[in-house]
Amino acid sequence: MAQASSFRSGMVLELDGELWTIVEAQLVQPGKGGAFVRTKLKHLQTGRIVDRTFRSEEKVKDVRVEKKPMQFIYRDGEQFYFMDKETYEQIAVDRDFLGNAINYLKEGNDVEILFHGTTPVGIELPFFVELKVVETEPGVRGDTVSGGTKPAKLETGAVVQVPLFIEEGDIVKIDTRTNEYVERV
Repeated sequence: MAQASSFRSGMVLELDGELWTIVEAQLVQPGKGGAFVRTKLKHLQTGRIVDRTFRSEEKVKDVRVEKKPMQFIYRDGEQFYFMDKETYEQIAVDRDFLGNAINYLKEGNDVEILFHGTTPVGIELPFFVELKVVETEPGVRGDTVSGGTKPAKLETGAVVQVPLFIEEGDIVKIDTRTNEYVERV
């Protein structure tokens, strides 16, 4: 059990039978009343983020999770297969398990899968991925780096806003945390 006053980013908690990771924790000590901890929690399976406040003396079950570096190898219908880079063992997870991460998975990508015991409970993507633009409107002559944006469909099926000068076939760097264009590669 972990006391709320000792919460820190990255901890995994079990609340109401579900696993949550702490994105942000802030201890607040008002002039009147007891101290409390204001947190942002991310659901490990759905990726949903919620704000929750705990009394500083409140105890919550903390969970040990293991991160394993794995490589996305292929997709077969609704199943996605990953290989442990050390033991070469493979695991299959459903589309629902991946949540928003599905938009950035390309064969050969390295990810970290979070395990609670032997059960996969979450996935962590690299902060940036490089993907090819497969569909976008043609740019207009005179478009510059600063200016408007247009939607572009990437090779994984994700759609992101890119500058007007980006064309089909370009490789772009995308921030997986914010789903935003960073630069052309």
